[in-house]
Amino acid sequence: MTRGLLVAGGYALLLETVTKTYGSGRHAVTALNDVTMRVPRGTFLAIMGPSGSGKSTFLHCAAGLDKPTKGSVILGDTRLADLNEEQLTELRRERVGFVFQAYNLLDSLTIADNVGLPFRLADTPVPTDRIRAELANVGLADMGDRYPGQLSGGQRQRVAIARALITGPDVIFADEPTGALDTRTGRQVLQLLRGVVDQTGQTVVMVTHDPVAASHADSVTFLADGRLAGELIGPTPEKVADRMTRLGEW
Repeated sequence: MTRGLLVAGGYALLLETVTKTYGSGRHAVTALNDVTMRVPRGTFLAIMGPSGSGKSTFLHCAAGLDKPTKGSVILGDTRLADLNEEQLTELRRERVGFVFQAYNLLDSLTIADNVGLPFRLADTPVPTDRIRAELANVGLADMGDRYPGQLSGGQRQRVAIARALITGPDVIFADEPTGALDTRTGRQVLQLLRGVVDQTGQTVVMVTHDPVAASHADSVTFLADGRLAGELIGPTPEKVADRMTRLGEW
């Protein structure tokens, strides 16, 4: 893969004065407004904010799914603006992991084949030993030959996490990963993500509306009206909930 401008430092992700505007003229809507953020490697960051605060736009720009109107995004050592569409597709496949609320598994493929999908899409040999290892890491060692429809919601989300991990990405982006799960199962998935960060040095950026989910992160960054609205280090559910109620003051 052709990498862009080399950037020094221990950051997995940097956003530099990122602005994203949809539409033009009187109908223009600014979803992100001059956002600068640095995410150190090996950390767990939660992104929170009220509806319409820019959380989804932030995730799309940070993960290379959408291009900022202004500013730059640097993933690992690569400035995304330096890449063409083919290179961006390759970057998302090889260096970004995604975990979605809806799991996004293919029902016609076995669990093992779902985890190995990034390699099949890249037309490269599928590392069966690594797939078995990742499934074991997420507590699904004996389920590789099953299908998504045979698994519970929590198990399917574990499959999605294994798929996100399989390429050793720079960042895993988790978009409301517990939104479709009950409280107990959601807690188990969050503990798994926490363990991924602590035990492997992986970087996780999670968008959530849930103060309990956010409390598993190292820090929480708040957005309001497309702008940064503060940061909370060492979050607890109570502190996060209190900050969310006061976002209108920022």
